[in-house]
Amino acid sequence: MSDAEAPEERIDDTTTWPDLAIGLYDRLTGRNAEIIYEFEDMTVDVPSGTGDDAEHAHWRLDGTMRITTREQD
Repeated sequence: MSDAEAPEERIDDTTTWPDLAIGLYDRLTGRNAEIIYEFEDMTVDVPSGTGDDAEHAHWRLDGTMRITTREQD
Protein backbone atom coordinates (compact mmCIF):
# COMPACT_ATOMS: atom_id res chain seq x y z
CA MET A 1 0.00 0.00 0.00
CA SER A 2 1.08 3.50 -0.65
CA ASP A 3 2.13 5.82 2.17
CA ALA A 4 -0.09 8.46 0.54
CA GLU A 5 -3.24 6.55 1.49
CA ALA A 6 -5.29 7.89 4.38
CA PRO A 7 -5.12 5.70 7.53
CA GLU A 8 -8.82 4.78 7.25
CA GLU A 9 -8.16 3.46 3.73
CA ARG A 10 -5.43 1.07 4.88
CA ILE A 11 -6.25 -2.54 5.65
CA ASP A 12 -3.96 -4.16 8.21
CA ASP A 13 -3.12 -7.85 8.12
CA THR A 14 -5.53 -9.83 10.28
CA THR A 15 -4.32 -13.00 11.97
CA THR A 16 -7.30 -14.08 14.13
CA TRP A 17 -11.08 -14.37 13.73
CA PRO A 18 -11.77 -11.91 16.59
CA ASP A 19 -9.46 -9.35 14.96
CA LEU A 20 -11.34 -9.81 11.69
CA ALA A 21 -14.72 -9.29 13.37
CA ILE A 22 -13.52 -6.21 15.27
CA GLY A 23 -11.95 -4.76 12.13
CA LEU A 24 -15.12 -5.28 10.10
CA TYR A 25 -17.29 -3.71 12.81
CA ASP A 26 -14.94 -0.71 13.17
CA ARG A 27 -14.88 -0.10 9.41
CA LEU A 28 -18.63 -0.47 8.94
CA THR A 29 -20.04 1.34 11.99
CA GLY A 30 -21.56 4.68 11.04
CA ARG A 31 -22.04 3.63 7.43
CA ASN A 32 -25.37 1.86 7.95
CA ALA A 33 -23.67 -1.27 6.70
CA GLU A 34 -25.06 -4.77 6.76
CA ILE A 35 -23.21 -8.06 6.60
CA ILE A 36 -25.24 -11.13 5.66
CA TYR A 37 -23.91 -14.64 6.17
CA GLU A 38 -25.79 -17.61 4.73
CA PHE A 39 -25.09 -21.09 6.05
CA GLU A 40 -26.18 -24.34 4.48
CA ASP A 41 -25.91 -27.33 6.81
CA MET A 42 -22.70 -26.08 8.46
CA THR A 43 -21.49 -27.73 11.66
CA VAL A 44 -19.23 -26.13 14.26
CA ASP A 45 -17.61 -27.80 17.28
CA VAL A 46 -17.45 -25.17 20.03
CA PRO A 47 -14.95 -26.02 22.80
CA SER A 48 -15.84 -25.54 26.45
CA GLY A 49 -12.29 -24.38 27.15
CA THR A 50 -8.71 -24.70 26.01
CA GLY A 51 -6.64 -27.85 26.11
CA ASP A 52 -6.80 -31.35 24.71
CA ASP A 53 -9.44 -32.53 27.21
CA ALA A 54 -12.00 -29.77 26.44
CA GLU A 55 -15.52 -30.94 25.73
CA HIS A 56 -17.25 -29.66 22.60
CA ALA A 57 -20.79 -28.54 21.86
CA HIS A 58 -21.89 -29.42 18.33
CA TRP A 59 -23.75 -26.56 16.64
CA ARG A 60 -25.55 -26.87 13.32
CA LEU A 61 -26.21 -23.71 11.32
CA ASP A 62 -28.69 -23.70 8.47
CA GLY A 63 -30.05 -20.30 7.52
CA THR A 64 -29.13 -16.65 7.50
CA MET A 65 -27.39 -14.49 10.10
CA ARG A 66 -27.61 -10.73 9.60
CA ILE A 67 -25.27 -8.23 11.29
CA THR A 68 -26.17 -4.56 11.00
CA THR A 69 -24.10 -1.67 12.33
CA ARG A 70 -25.37 1.78 13.23
CA GLU A 71 -24.44 4.68 15.44
CA GLN A 72 -26.24 5.01 18.77
CA ASP A 73 -28.49 8.02 19.16
